[in-house]
Amino acid sequence: MIQGANLSAATAAFQRCISPDCGATYGVDEARVACQRCGNLLDVEYDWNRLPVPRSLAEFERKWAGRDDPHSFSGVWRFHELLPFAPLPQCVTVGEGQTLLHPSEGVARYVGLAPGRLHLQYEGLNPSGSFKDNGMSAAFTHARCVGATRAACASTGNTSASLAIYCSVTRLMKAVIFIGSGKISYGKLSQALDYGALTVQIQGDFDDAMARVQEVSKQLGIYLVNSVNPFRLEGQKTIMYRVLEGLGWEVPDWIVVPGGNLGNSSAFGKAFHELHKLGLIPRIPRLAIINAAGANTLNELVEKRGLRWNDGRPNMEIASGYYQQMDAQRRRASTIASAIEINRPVNLTKCIRAIQWCNGLVREATDQEILDAKAQVGAGGLGCEPASAASVAGVKKLVAEGVIGRDQQVVCILTGHQLKDPTATVAYHSADPQQFQEVLGSRGVRSAAFANRAVAVPNDLDAIIGAIQTARDEG
Repeated sequence: MIQGANLSAATAAFQRCISPDCGATYGVDEARVACQRCGNLLDVEYDWNRLPVPRSLAEFERKWAGRDDPHSFSGVWRFHELLPFAPLPQCVTVGEGQTLLHPSEGVARYVGLAPGRLHLQYEGLNPSGSFKDNGMSAAFTHARCVGATRAACASTGNTSASLAIYCSVTRLMKAVIFIGSGKISYGKLSQALDYGALTVQIQGDFDDAMARVQEVSKQLGIYLVNSVNPFRLEGQKTIMYRVLEGLGWEVPDWIVVPGGNLGNSSAFGKAFHELHKLGLIPRIPRLAIINAAGANTLNELVEKRGLRWNDGRPNMEIASGYYQQMDAQRRRASTIASAIEINRPVNLTKCIRAIQWCNGLVREATDQEILDAKAQVGAGGLGCEPASAASVAGVKKLVAEGVIGRDQQVVCILTGHQLKDPTATVAYHSADPQQFQEVLGSRGVRSAAFANRAVAVPNDLDAIIGAIQTARDEG
């Protein structure tokens, strides 16, 4: 356990076990990923009576006037009053959170929503190209405050890229990254390597890498930045603050997010629970979490086996039994959406708590549905990685089921940039049947209904002009 003296003993922040039957508390000057007493996850909590709470969320708009200050420029730290676990001068930023809430009429038509009712929160504009920078900024801040010199993570790619960029830009500590064999896209791996991180590739998948990095971090005293770290989730709360900001501080009807390790859904639930408790929002939106069909643990446990938070007393034997079945069958997660290719989500308990807080639900989407949705997102000008498009595929299903109404306000979270995983995109749009089969066909993708294929023509002026005119006439 890492401890440091850089956080004030008088801080109004502390860590608390999420189990109401335990409730053990720890100082924010400790680096923990679980309760020492019972083993459950921890929250970062605040004594709001000792803190200057804004009277309305609109007060944060004043930060835009001081964007020459790095913390006001940051899409995380301009909301510092809502995650005040460290003094603002110690908060680390590399310019994260300059993201876009984009209304998309084309995607709205595709999923069956009325015009103006669908927004896409595009987190691919973060410095490392994914939403991870929101949480990494907070976790890295805490690591700095407790005096860490090395930070580690297991990753399918985005977490490693984010950790690597914070280490590289700030020079405050060294990055150690664990990846599974064959389970990371080159777009993401190239970032970790280019930014100078020590990258350890082990035999196994993400779940194996996650188990090993926790053991190694504990034994060597390395700060762990995966989303089991409660400070990571504090940073990820700010995605929801920016969504509200983009909607003029109006609360949408639905937030829809891909479900992988379940850090985002856990953080979003905490964000809305806190805002409602503080009287800063009048109601909490519903939350929909979309698994990939090839990594559908949450959907199986919640929708099929009835796992519930039950006010802090979930029947975790349901999850244990399911994990035992997976082990007996040697079942591994398998989906083109590599960022959510996870069978054992570390934030399961926090996620089912968020589902209770937000009257939430879970669905799954096939790789075919994900890639078709991804093509629709791309056609609107926001290229996203496959995992991001799970949110859009999920909305389409929920509208068809009648769960989401045509006139409801829906926000889909696009978690990562298109160039995180360009191989799937090129294969989907390719005219080469072999490339399509090798990359996508092996995963059950049979068609590319929205493909935008390149037109092959001879090196001849008349042929080129003819192809352009034909495309114009057909378009």
